Amino acid sequence: MSLFSLVSKDIGIDLGTSNILITVKGKGIVLNEPAVVAIDMRKNEIVATGFEAKEMLGRTPEQIRAVKPMKDGVIADLTATSLMIRNIMNKVCKRYNCGKPRVVVGVPSGITEVEERAVQEAITSAGAREVYLIEEPMAAAIGSGLDVAEPTGSMIVDIGGGTTEVAVISLGGIVVSDSIKVAGNTLDQDIINYIKNNLDLAVGDTTAEQIKIELGCAIPQVSKKTMEISGRDLNTGLPETKIITSEQVCEAMEVSISKIVELVKTTLEKTPPELAADIVERGITLAGGGALIKDIDMLISKKTEIPVYVAEHPLECVANGTSKTIQDIEKLKIATMNIRKR
Repeated sequence: MSLFSLVSKDIGIDLGTSNILITVKGKGIVLNEPAVVAIDMRKNEIVATGFEAKEMLGRTPEQIRAVKPMKDGVIADLTATSLMIRNIMNKVCKRYNCGKPRVVVGVPSGITEVEERAVQEAITSAGAREVYLIEEPMAAAIGSGLDVAEPTGSMIVDIGGGTTEVAVISLGGIVVSDSIKVAGNTLDQDIINYIKNNLDLAVGDTTAEQIKIELGCAIPQVSKKTMEISGRDLNTGLPETKIITSEQVCEAMEVSISKIVELVKTTLEKTPPELAADIVERGITLAGGGALIKDIDMLISKKTEIPVYVAEHPLECVANGTSKTIQDIEKLKIATMNIRKR
């Protein structure tokens, strides 16, 4: 056993569109906060990250910029992402006395080489001695308990904030994959647009997300649920409160959810026959926040005629996958990419 392994604690990072989750070996998930950063443009310094920075969105003075550096599953602002990663890494390493850790970070499958280097350099500059990148569908599969090293096919559907990624995995690698920029944030926007067009009410992202969580469903429900929502009346311009039903929310999200179902079907069509047979037998696993939408598993199962299962703690699958990978890096090295040692 090396001296490094005695004094450092390995770290796993889920670099998501909506949230960043960090795990520390032996501690589990130690940080789960919005992927938002506020930067002082004059000094090029971090003012705040996470929940504090999210509160600043749309409210900052001229010299401070509050941004979501991740958009649609990719890095939209390279500088802001690097600053945010470095700040959060420093904070976690200091709090948990991580020393010079090895780090596995889950990244979008569409990440470019420039973005890969930026992520690695940000983490290395925060004190990491080794950096491993792993594609989010692979991390989600590992975190949901699938044995990705087996010579059999497994399908993971990761419905995140910015993208939905579908992958067929065998022998520690992704055999077939596809993604679309339709996911949790899209569903929020669908709800906002529906309420605007049908209830003449303007509501924000936070309200839309709450409606999705409480009333969202992929199949019309027998017993309707209702929710009181507040916003700005588009006719009078004044604050107003109205009622929305689960049936209306289902209708609002119908088109986007059908696109996710279609993505699953087209990925299955591209899957080699032997692996497709394994998936029919083993079923499809859902991960990510979108997996929590009521009956989305039933809808996908109905449309594909394959059993569908929602992973335990789907929001944490990618983070838990990075944690499991760092614990058994030699076995899962084929699943990681762009290994860089400091």
